[in-house]
Amino acid sequence: MALSERLNKFRQQQERCQTTLSSIATNQASILMPKVAPGIRPANAPYASVKPLQPIKFSDDTQRLQHINSIRKSTVGAQMKLVIDLLYKTRQVFTAEQINEATYVDIHGSKALFDSLRNNSKVKLDGRHFSYKPTHVLTGRDQLYNLIKNQEYGIAVEELKDAYPSVLEDLQALKASGDVWWLSGTNSQEDTAHFNDPRFRITVDSDLNQLFRGTELPRDMLDIEQELKKIGEKPLTDTAKRRALAEISGAASKSKSKARKKQRGITSRTRLTNRHLPELFENLST
Repeated sequence: MALSERLNKFRQQQERCQTTLSSIATNQASILMPKVAPGIRPANAPYASVKPLQPIKFSDDTQRLQHINSIRKSTVGAQMKLVIDLLYKTRQVFTAEQINEATYVDIHGSKALFDSLRNNSKVKLDGRHFSYKPTHVLTGRDQLYNLIKNQEYGIAVEELKDAYPSVLEDLQALKASGDVWWLSGTNSQEDTAHFNDPRFRITVDSDLNQLFRGTELPRDMLDIEQELKKIGEKPLTDTAKRRALAEISGAASKSKSKARKKQRGITSRTRLTNRHLPELFENLST
């Protein structure tokens, strides 16, 4: 269909919608206005002239409809993100219809979207209702404290972040009170929370504290392991072996990459010239 024909069809559709909306507005006005006999004015009627009703323009809603259309045509992953963000921020229970009203995502309109949400680890589907499913279901500081207390080797802060909206504030409060240790790693995803058991709270002499902080450790793990071996301690790590395996793995990946390039050979996109066929010249010269 030509572009001009499609534009004409769209204009005709707008005119029909405009007529329908105007008719609806007129009917609503006739229902709301009281039935008064001609020539009789109610006692409390205003003397000012009544303003005519403004017609509803269909084009005023075009931007919203375009936005809805862009969401419906987006990928399943993009629509899932809108739904999960809604569930995460509100922590409320929604039906598919309510999600459609809030995000314009039609869950029942796409089987792939519905199956993806149903199988997502962060989405809980209870009959007709969708809700957010955190890694740990907690309701407040007390449950947070008990969870950390029962973790022998601590728990990653990353696992706690989505428990409930104010979980990080409660974790900071537990740290400030001394009930919990919050140990930071090289990045935020390696932070861990540990229970500060009162049975092991000891006071360290200032001399020992100064000696500990003043001792400079070797920068290379190989040197640290060597020092541990000198005093009869067995290191829990084997840096030499780990680095050797990493080098072997890196060399293997490079050789595989070269092998793939050699296997490509001549393809449909290879440009053939006489240089590829030297034997032809040998045959011609004999």
